[in-house]
Order: sequence, then C-alpha cells, then structure tokens
Amino acid sequence: MPTRARYMRLITWRSLATAATAALMATLLAPAAAHSAPRESSPVYSYENAIRESVWVDTGLDGDSDGKNDRVAVDIVRPREPAQRGRKVPVIMDASPYYSCCGRGNESQLKTYDASGNVVQMPLFYDNYFVPRGYAFVGVDLAGTNRSDGCVDVGGRSDIQSAKAVVDWLNGRAKGYTSRTGSMKAQAGWTNGKTGMIGKSYDGTVANGVAATGVEGLETIVPIAAISSWYDYYFAKGAPLYDSGPDWLSNYVESPAARAKCAAVQRRLIDEAPRTGDWTKLWTERDYVKDVPKVEASVFAIHGMQDLNVRPKHFGQWWDALAKNGVERKVWLSGTGHVDPFDFRRAEWVDTLHRWFDHELLGYDNGVDDEPMADIERAPDQWATSSVWPPRATDTVSLRPGKGEQAGVGTLGLRTGSGTETFTDDPGQDETDWAAQIDQSTVSKAGFITKPLTRDVRLSGSSKVTVTATPSTSTAHLSAVLVDLGPDTIRDYATSGEGITTLTDRTCWGPSTSGDSSCYKETRAKTADVDYTVFSRGWADLGNYTSDLKGVPLTPGKPYAITLDLHASDHVVPAGHRLALIVAGTDKDLIDPPSSTPTLTLDLSRTSARVPLVGGAAAFARATSGSSYITPEATLDGVAEPRTPYRVPGGSN
Repeated sequence: MPTRARYMRLITWRSLATAATAALMATLLAPAAAHSAPRESSPVYSYENAIRESVWVDTGLDGDSDGKNDRVAVDIVRPREPAQRGRKVPVIMDASPYYSCCGRGNESQLKTYDASGNVVQMPLFYDNYFVPRGYAFVGVDLAGTNRSDGCVDVGGRSDIQSAKAVVDWLNGRAKGYTSRTGSMKAQAGWTNGKTGMIGKSYDGTVANGVAATGVEGLETIVPIAAISSWYDYYFAKGAPLYDSGPDWLSNYVESPAARAKCAAVQRRLIDEAPRTGDWTKLWTERDYVKDVPKVEASVFAIHGMQDLNVRPKHFGQWWDALAKNGVERKVWLSGTGHVDPFDFRRAEWVDTLHRWFDHELLGYDNGVDDEPMADIERAPDQWATSSVWPPRATDTVSLRPGKGEQAGVGTLGLRTGSGTETFTDDPGQDETDWAAQIDQSTVSKAGFITKPLTRDVRLSGSSKVTVTATPSTSTAHLSAVLVDLGPDTIRDYATSGEGITTLTDRTCWGPSTSGDSSCYKETRAKTADVDYTVFSRGWADLGNYTSDLKGVPLTPGKPYAITLDLHASDHVVPAGHRLALIVAGTDKDLIDPPSSTPTLTLDLSRTSARVPLVGGAAAFARATSGSSYITPEATLDGVAEPRTPYRVPGGSN
C-alpha cells in the first residue's frame, strides 16, 4: 500500500499528464505559434559561464570530537541564467569519499580547484551534460574526506548524515556556510529543492542509505553497483569475504587531517565488527534494507551480475524490499563485473538517465515510467527487456540433488534424492576449478547436473540452497554455485576491466572548459569463449546454522542444516546446455578458509536448491524431459580464476 507521499507523487504525475493533455488540446485549438508541454530538457544554458561555488553544510554531528559540529564540503556547478531570471533548478548530487583519495570513473578523475577554492574539474560527465539542461550538479565530500570535517564511519550515521544534511540544506532545513570555519551563512535559494542522488559503489551506497532515512526532497536515487547492507559486504552468513574490516576502508579514504583525529571511530570499527562474522549493533546501523519502508524516492538501480566486489546479493535484497513496499523502480542488469553503465552501454545510458531525471526532477511526461521495468544483458552488447522484474510467470522451484554413477557427480531434478555425497575443503581451489571438472569425480566438490535441456530455462531473481552437512571438524565454510554448462561467449568479468576494454578514442557528452573536459575514452566489450558460466553464488559458515547473527562451534560427526543465500541474477540456460549445482567448501579468493580442513558429508534427501524459474516447475519438467547421455570426462574452459577481491567498493586493491 503506498504511503501518503507516494500517493501524492502518483497524483502529481497524473496531474502532469492531465496538464500535458490539456496543453496538447490547447495547441490543436490555438494558433500554430503555440507550443505543447516540453518532453525533454535541452542544452540552452552556458556551461562555461556556470556558477561554481563551495558551501560547507553543518551536519549536526561532532564525529571527530573537537567540540564543534562537523561541516561537509559541497561543491556546486549550476547554470547562471535561471538564477538571473528568478527560476529555480533541481539538483543532481553525488556524495563520495573518493574525490581526493582515489578518483571517480574509469579514468579515476579527482576534483580540482582554482585559487579561490572553487571547483574547476568535477569528476564524471554529470555536470557537463546536465548543467546546460537546467540542473545543478552537487559533489559532496563525505565527512572525514577531502575538504570536510568529521570521520569516515563506513556507511554509518556520519556517512549518511553527510549527504542527508545537504538535502536538508537544499530545502532550507539545515545551515550552510561560505567557508569551513567562518560564520557567513549560505542559502540555497536557487534550487526548487528536488534532488536526485547518483553514484557508483560507495557513492551509490550512500544514496541507498539517505533514501532509507525518508528525507523530504530526495525525489529519486540511481545507485550503481551499490551496497544495501554493509555486513553483507564483509561477510556471508558468518563466512568472511575479506581479510580486513571497515577500519581498513575508513583509513584508506580518510583525509590525513581526519585520520589524525579519528582514532576513536577507527577503534569502534574494529571492536564492533569482529572477524568472527557475528552481527553487532554496528551492522544494524549500516543495514539499509530494514529501513526500506521509509523510502519515498524512486529507484533506478544498476548492477553487474558478475560483480565480485559489491556482489549482486546487495541488489537482490534491496530490490525485493523495494517491491514489497511499493517503491517505483527500474533496473539494468549487465553481464559485467563492477562497471559503470557509462562504460558498457554509454549512449543508451546517457539517454535513459537524461529522461529519468527529466521525469523525476522536472516532472516531464516523457514516458520513461511506462517503459519496461528491466533491461537485461543476455550476451555482450545484446539486451532484452522485461515489463516487470522478475517476470510475473516466475515461480520458486525446489531442485533436488541425487546420486550419480560416480562419486561427486550426481543428478539434479524435481524428485527428492537419497544417499550422501562427501567432499573435503580445499582452500587452494575455487569455483572455476569445480566447474571445469564438473563431470569428473574430485574430492573437493559435489556436483549435481540436469539432463541436457530440450528448451531454454530462465532463472530470474534470487536463489537459496539448503544444505544438510555433517562436518569432520569444529569449523566449516560452505559454497554453493549455479553453473550453466555449455559453450558461450560472455563478458570476461574476471580480467582487470571486468568485462570492458578501454580504448584511446574519446567521445564527448556536453560542453567542456579548459579545466573540465566532457570527453571520455570509449570502451568495448571484452569477451571470453567459455564452456561453462558460473552465474550465481552464495557462501556461509556452517557454524551459523541456528542464526544469521551468531556462529557457534560445530560438533564433529553431527549433521547441521543451513540455507545459503545466492546472488540475484537473470540467466537463460539455453537448450542443449545443462544446469548444475555445485556444493563445496572454501571458494578461493572469494571467501576466507575456516581454521580447520573439514570433510563434509551431504544428506541428499535434506539438501535442495530453491530457484526462481520463469514458468515454474512445469517449464523445468518440459525442458528436462529428453533422454540423457554421458558426457566424456574432460576439463572445461571458463574465465580465469577469481582475482583477489577488492576491499574498497569502487576502488582498487
């Protein structure tokens, strides 16, 4: 049921549509000189003469404990002409910790300033493209970074308040100043208060967090490869995904001045984020999914289905919560890793983003809200759409593993299996090793495979795998992956470009100045020919069998049941291919190994995969009704093994 605010948004859109219809009728009845309502903002304002200014906004917090409220630096580029004519403009905002330490975009751009301290280069194309079209662009330095006071608390209250306070200031509810320490106030009388937040990775994460506060004036967010719960960035149901915690990231992005004053915050990030993977209050504060009922902004989400940095679980759980709460939403799902759509579908991205902001911030009735909800990359540069996502015909189907003719090479179907399968954790192997030897009996994994499909099968959404396992030691980690077995050409997400190759030619997206070019290097898809594709993954510490919040030691020889949450995906397994479920231990470089080397025995009668299949069980039954055949033992080719994962969302190792 929509909230009153969402209801009023619907009324507003209907009113706009009615107004547009009335304008059209007036055009038909009036002289030819009359014009209908605009459907697209045009570049009618000067970028070269745009106003560039800096404001420091009071966050109301004292994160660095210096006895003064923290102020965050807000760099603004806005068209001069509307202000001269008394017209107010909406805001596009990117709040980031990376403007001075690490850079933004494929070319790692940093903010640069003139002698007066006003921004010269604003990273990315947003200001070049949108300012001439009647938008202001605002780049916010999160607390503790670049020119802001305070401390980085990695998705906590300080990070989110850094950006929320700016939305409040844009709407006259917070104090702003013309300098970092002075008392001269700055007002935002030039804006209509409507703000859209955008950003990749950490920046998009902040957008999620601010939307989850329900702040008034935030009309839309565009989170790209964004985190929805920081616990899930560092752990998967107790299994550690990195060898460090949020304290490392805080230290990495903080300014030297903040680092000298933020020891207490750093200590909390260590003490309250134990490497055991137990849930603490620190993680509750950084869980935005629980606060989705407060979200009033529309959401246009973008995520790479092979993102091994901010894994697609973040998108999946965020999306499902948004759907449950009736939030207006749109999504692009690519075959890349951690890549911005500007670098995998540039022209279409700029056009779609332009129309999205025109609709959400200027109120233009341009039809973008009537287009299909989802764009999905089926193959490199080949896109399909879904009117809703997941499709309405999607149903959760329980697939059951069964015994095969050789150890560790079983079947996968609708009937409950029996017996057991056993594997031994090998921390030196990963999902590519398991999948490459799927048809071979190996000690490090248990694989379960369907018959060759006679029809395409589409999995759309998030899967879960419930495993009943008996460990031989007191600690054990588990991995479960879904694999499409068959030849294909995919984006090579395992290489440094994560599915793209950067070229030398440039294209330009808006006017430039001597200090801020709108021209960026072109890219093309980097592809790999493979014999299999791992398309969804999930991990867990078996010690978390009773609770997602806390792990306990295991009793060797005792069976335990646990459910692994697999990452959201939209994948078609073509006719002639096979679908496989692999259950194993440590997924090298994607989770850390346990303190022991367990052997695990799976009870197949109590192990299953619940997968979102378009067409449900009937579609699966039809696709697997053909005769089976024995695949000769062979090693299959895939992408390179996963690289050591990033510890910085949006950054490098």
